[in-house]
Amino acid sequence: MNKFRTLTLAASLLAFAPAVFAQDSTASSDHKRFAVVGGYAVQKVDSKPVDNSSLDLDGGSAATLSASWYVTPAIAVELWGAADKFEQRVRGDQGKLGNIDSQPYALSAQYHFRNSDAPIRPFVGLGYYQANYSGGYNITDGAGQHFGLEDTKGAIGTVGVDFNISPSWFARADARYMHGDSEITGNGDRIGQKADLNPWTVGIGIGARF
Repeated sequence: MNKFRTLTLAASLLAFAPAVFAQDSTASSDHKRFAVVGGYAVQKVDSKPVDNSSLDLDGGSAATLSASWYVTPAIAVELWGAADKFEQRVRGDQGKLGNIDSQPYALSAQYHFRNSDAPIRPFVGLGYYQANYSGGYNITDGAGQHFGLEDTKGAIGTVGVDFNISPSWFARADARYMHGDSEITGNGDRIGQKADLNPWTVGIGIGARF
């Protein structure tokens, strides 16, 4: 329900964009230096992320938001993040163990190919991210020890494509790979073992350019 409310809010904000950033539909996009995108993404982490363990995490989904500043028509700086948490089920040999919530944020530099008014415009990006993890308190072992994950930081790579609808509006599809591991904790303390999560997301969205 929280994910639905967040996605509805993002869509509502974009719906007001034409009234605030009304532009001549025949104008070029070259002079529009800011863009916002509201979307939805699915996240997955590497299979069997903990060495010598059957521990595994299922995928999750969440609403996402991003804001970009175009330094030039081709080069942009993007702030991207999950507007809600990706809830991922944790499984082991004995079945479901609990849930882990992930909420990543990233700052990236992007290069957009082709001119800004091209109908289809691919882009690539590279930057830095942090993923905040919570909810591990509900994962326990047979002895009653609660497990969790520390926050992850590392590099993020992005590939995507924008489909221009007008100089002010576009649709987006993208994939993001976040490289990084996380320290596993037991009752709040590190246990000397890491989870090689390396999460990635695939998402779609609607953007407004102004």
